[in-house]
Amino acid sequence: MDDLKEHIDQLQSESNLSQSICDVQKAIDLLTTARAKVAADPQMAPVTLAKLQEPVRKSIEAANNDLKKVHKGLGAYGKALDRRFKDKPLPTAENDALSSHPQLINRAIAMHLLREGQFSVASTFIEEANAHPPQPEPTPATPNPYLQEAWEKDPANGTFDSHKLQQQFKDMYHILHELRQNRNLSPAIAWARERSDVLEARGSNLEFELCRLQFVCFFIGRDEDGMMTEDSADGPLRAWAYARSEFGPFQARYGREVQQLMGAMAYWENVDDSPYRRYFYNNSAWEEVATSFTREFCSLLGLSADSPLYIAATAGAIALPTLLKLQNIMKEKRTEWTTQNELPVEIPLPPSYHFHSIFVCPVSKEQSTDQNPPMMMPCGHVIAQESLDKLSKGARFKCPYCPGESHPGDAKKVFL
Repeated sequence: MDDLKEHIDQLQSESNLSQSICDVQKAIDLLTTARAKVAADPQMAPVTLAKLQEPVRKSIEAANNDLKKVHKGLGAYGKALDRRFKDKPLPTAENDALSSHPQLINRAIAMHLLREGQFSVASTFIEEANAHPPQPEPTPATPNPYLQEAWEKDPANGTFDSHKLQQQFKDMYHILHELRQNRNLSPAIAWARERSDVLEARGSNLEFELCRLQFVCFFIGRDEDGMMTEDSADGPLRAWAYARSEFGPFQARYGREVQQLMGAMAYWENVDDSPYRRYFYNNSAWEEVATSFTREFCSLLGLSADSPLYIAATAGAIALPTLLKLQNIMKEKRTEWTTQNELPVEIPLPPSYHFHSIFVCPVSKEQSTDQNPPMMMPCGHVIAQESLDKLSKGARFKCPYCPGESHPGDAKKVFL
């Protein structure tokens, strides 16, 4: 990528667009002045136009000369891009399951637009998708796609309702704006308190994190709207009063954290040098609570914190170079990959893209699938369903890893 950066730097240094704009503006001024003269004295029009030709020609030539280096630099940069990113055909998928369910793709796109706050774009997309519904195409894996299933229905039927989701995401973005831009915790705290029981059942820390940050804001002299108060010396007293009124329900689960916040009261004059400095001078605290709020908000809607479409597209972009290389190798060796449920090679993804564990059967050394799930025997050892069937043959059998014996019917499916 260094060669591309060099071309960009050269283009930026050699391009003289400001001078080109001045030359064009000079030509415009000449024409405007000449028009005013002709309008004032039509009899002098031939003389005025004759005098105008040479200055206008020079101004246009100067603008063109200024742009020559820009065109040359753009051409060189385009060639550098072609050399760096050679045109290669994308890998073809003979068994493209998504072609049987285009309505699911539409739903993922609409959901992504709503999650990103692009509400007008989402509405337009949904209207056009409904006006021109996609036609599913049968594939070997799904020979009979459900042709008549709609992708946007009443939520009472457990389906996608764009209008309701749009309002919910508007509320989310309003709260996020108050958190990130205005340093106002009140809307987020109110939202969390309305759903306190649900968040508690999920083991969420969001409500306490918000209240803790509100305590810190009071302590350093901010009011409930995030504005600095005139007398910051009253901050610790306001924080103390807030703790007494709000921290009671958190004692059972967050007793130690509450004690540490109360301990900071003794250091209110020199909290910079106290053991509690990390609570009051955390530059990422607001972004952390905003991220926690987004995660919990989406979780209560049954959604992941990140857009599935963004994750799928990014993971696909990471995997694409490896798949292209593999395709070329298989083409040269005239071989084919016959397994449909897994990729032919392992694609390394960032840790943030590891969403669940993968079970590899210790007997067959194969990854588990929906058709071949992991099964736990009464002794506690886990093997794949196919390995269980081969070992047991429908009768009692001995575990391959311990002396325990069991019947295949006693094994339980493991969910990872």
